[in-house]
Amino acid sequence: MFRSGVGFFALFGLGWLLLGVAALPGPARWVAVGAGAVVALVLMLAARRRLPASAGGPLPPLRRRRFGQVNAVQWLLIAGIAVGCGRGGVPELIPPLVALVVGLHFVPLAAVFEQPRLRTAAALLCAVAAAGLVVLASGGSATQVRTLVGSGCALTLWAMAAWTVRGPRAAGPSGRPDAGGAATAG
Repeated sequence: MFRSGVGFFALFGLGWLLLGVAALPGPARWVAVGAGAVVALVLMLAARRRLPASAGGPLPPLRRRRFGQVNAVQWLLIAGIAVGCGRGGVPELIPPLVALVVGLHFVPLAAVFEQPRLRTAAALLCAVAAAGLVVLASGGSATQVRTLVGSGCALTLWAMAAWTVRGPRAAGPSGRPDAGGAATAG
């Protein structure tokens, strides 16, 4: 399930949802978090049930190294954004900028995993990031930005998990069947 990417998509989706629902009042927040946990669990159970144990499979050494490099750069950029925006007094920029970095990291991962569908994740996450920046630039509150970006990223990652579980029957952006998934961090 994690080699296919579904576990990563599901759990990082839940993490983004936590950001997205943070402003909800007490009981509504807990209901949303509970629902998000159920979505993540259902996606992971579906992957375990529907995908072959070999889905994703081990990467050859060069591709494994490239995966590590892409994720190392991603996490360094995220740390830099958090520190820079925090010290710069603009913490409201953190969610959309992190979403942008996460989205962009899927571009090289599409090649690493030979999964063109990851370009869809890249485009959608970058669009969510851009929407968050537009809301902020047009006078929206930090809470509105967190809600938009957190919820949008969660839905995007869960959609990618569902697409992966759907498996070989799903056509990739190239129109060819796009079997299996891709382990990634998001």
